Amino acid sequence: MDFALLHTDLDKGDSAVKYTLSGDGAGTIFTIDQITGDIHALRSLDREVKPYYTLRAQAVDIETNRPLEPESEFVIKVQDINDNEPKFLEGPYTASVPEMSPVGTYVMKVTATDADDPTYGNSARVVYSILHGQPYFSVDPKTGVIRTALPNMDREMKELYQVLIQAKDMGGQLGGLAGTTTINITLSDVNDNPPRFSKSIFHLRVPESSAVGSAVGRIKAHDLDIGKNAEVEYNIVPGDGGAMFDITTNEHNQEGIIMLKKPLDYETKKAYTFKVEASNAHLDPRFHNFGPFKDTATVKINVLDVDEPPVFSKPSYAMDVYEDTPQGTIIGAVTAQDLDAGNSPVRYSIDWKSDLDSFFDIDPVRGTISTNELLDRESIAQHNISVVATKVNNPVLTSKVAVTVHVLDINEFPPELAMPYETYVCESAKVGQVIQVISARDQDLPQAGQKFSFKYPQEGVKTKNFTIRDFGNNTAGVMTLRVGFKRRSQEIYHLPVVIEDGGLQTLSSTGTLTIRVCGCDTDGSLLTCSAEAIFLPVGLSTGALIAILVCIVILLVIVVLYVGVRRQKKKETLMTSKEDIRDNVIHYDDEGGGEEDTHAFDMGTLRNPKVIKENMFRRDVKPELGLCPRRPVASQNSADISNFISLRLQEHEGDTSAPPYDSLATYAYEGEGSVAESLSSIESVKGETEEDYDYLNEWGPRFKTLAGIFGERSESQSDVTSSITTENKH
Repeated sequence: MDFALLHTDLDKGDSAVKYTLSGDGAGTIFTIDQITGDIHALRSLDREVKPYYTLRAQAVDIETNRPLEPESEFVIKVQDINDNEPKFLEGPYTASVPEMSPVGTYVMKVTATDADDPTYGNSARVVYSILHGQPYFSVDPKTGVIRTALPNMDREMKELYQVLIQAKDMGGQLGGLAGTTTINITLSDVNDNPPRFSKSIFHLRVPESSAVGSAVGRIKAHDLDIGKNAEVEYNIVPGDGGAMFDITTNEHNQEGIIMLKKPLDYETKKAYTFKVEASNAHLDPRFHNFGPFKDTATVKINVLDVDEPPVFSKPSYAMDVYEDTPQGTIIGAVTAQDLDAGNSPVRYSIDWKSDLDSFFDIDPVRGTISTNELLDRESIAQHNISVVATKVNNPVLTSKVAVTVHVLDINEFPPELAMPYETYVCESAKVGQVIQVISARDQDLPQAGQKFSFKYPQEGVKTKNFTIRDFGNNTAGVMTLRVGFKRRSQEIYHLPVVIEDGGLQTLSSTGTLTIRVCGCDTDGSLLTCSAEAIFLPVGLSTGALIAILVCIVILLVIVVLYVGVRRQKKKETLMTSKEDIRDNVIHYDDEGGGEEDTHAFDMGTLRNPKVIKENMFRRDVKPELGLCPRRPVASQNSADISNFISLRLQEHEGDTSAPPYDSLATYAYEGEGSVAESLSSIESVKGETEEDYDYLNEWGPRFKTLAGIFGERSESQSDVTSSITTENKH
């Protein structure tokens, strides 16, 4: 393709001149004939790629390449042709417009771009048109603005529209190039539809045992709108069921949930009928002329009978009983009944967990509660028990009620002084002076409001020192009746006080106040109540009193030591060695048998073991078989001794001035022809034969020590004869 021709005047046609080309696209897009100077395009040019090229040409000597003329610059401008169709660079498009919009409502604007030169011809002049989407929408041919073309387009009828838009250059003339795009237009929802129930009457069945607050049924009003425009509010129209039921909205599916507000009772009412109104929560005022945006339906609820536990007449019971009420006393009753159609009998019992000590009992048929033990308010003032009612025809169904038993106080405790008072009276006290205010306390209830009275034990008897004055406010005062109280004369006084309570059965007690006489200051302040103050007026100081007490203690210690030394010396004199063959005196400290010990043994038997009274047993030790004392044959010459002893015993028993019963009377009599012969310990060595002292073991535990000593001597076969003296301490 020839674009241009270069020629110089120096070119004579003899081929002595050569043409050269440089610049944009030289050699690649453009080339030049070196002999003729013709410029050619090597390929097609695209204005939209490069609209013009700047080139430089020059004529040179063909042989020497010497420039014949200066270099010339020229511009090759590419002329536009309609070779580009309009294009929608951002398609496909999405748009939204509210339903029920009026005609001409703006939807969106689309723009097509044409790469051709807008300044040259009509190649870049674009015209818009709708190929698909009529008659719902329209487009402005020049601006590309899309608008609604039909009124009252309903989303519930059709929600999505697809519109095809065409853009054509050359002003839409024949031969122009065209481009298309798609627009998806959605109708957005508006609240143009009221909620509607699917049916006018809803039937529900609810068991009477349904819990309060539970859901008993569901209904739904359908709204063709979506989103917040479909939100429904439910309300129960005031009437039959408004007090028993309530309704709320499920936010997820817009169902109406009917809730139970109060317990149902089949025996009381078997059916309920009420109306429910459904309405939109968000109304659009533009559509009020469409009618009321609400709907009403009737709900009928049938209550189903359920076998229920017995019902008590009260939610709880309270009973009062006085303490120490006899066992079996009826203190009250509970009542329960079966409200079902069967009207089953009811049996009563006490929950053992609430009455572990079985203080109460209940009649299983009548429900009367009685005491089973004596009640003590001071131990337990209130009992909380549970009574169980059970249906006879269905023992599984039970109900329980709380019973509170208040134990009432009776006047069983007498009043007493509130505290141990430390009362004193000054030596300088005046007549009628109150030296102590006393009060009382009582363990009976109620402690608040108790009334006490105080008095002297013997009314009408005048006392010399003190008296009791009742103030009438549960307190009393101790008053003096004279002056001149002196510790030297009497240091302590005892004043009895009678206290009475105000119960139905008046109880009283007598308390004793100990009043000390003390020394006081001139203003009545206590100085001292000690014994030291008594001696102060005599002129003895504290140091002198201490010295006197020390001397007394020393004298007592000396006396105790002296007596102890004397006793020790006496014991050493009496004690002898076991090896002394002349005399052996045994001392032991076993206690005797008391009053009955006078017949425990016979002194004559100790002096002469051969003479033992007949049928003489110890009264303090139970006799055992085989342990009876041996009965040695008495001497024929012992009749005078027996007469002597019998006579003395008779005198002693008849003597009114005799010592007490547990004393021992000892008599000494020396007769002739004694079996023991001479009692001298000196001669007994020669004539005394060997004795068997085993019978001492039979005399009981008091002679155990003596039996042990003589038993040892028998084993050693000693020829020594001892005179034994036995001392029985009472």
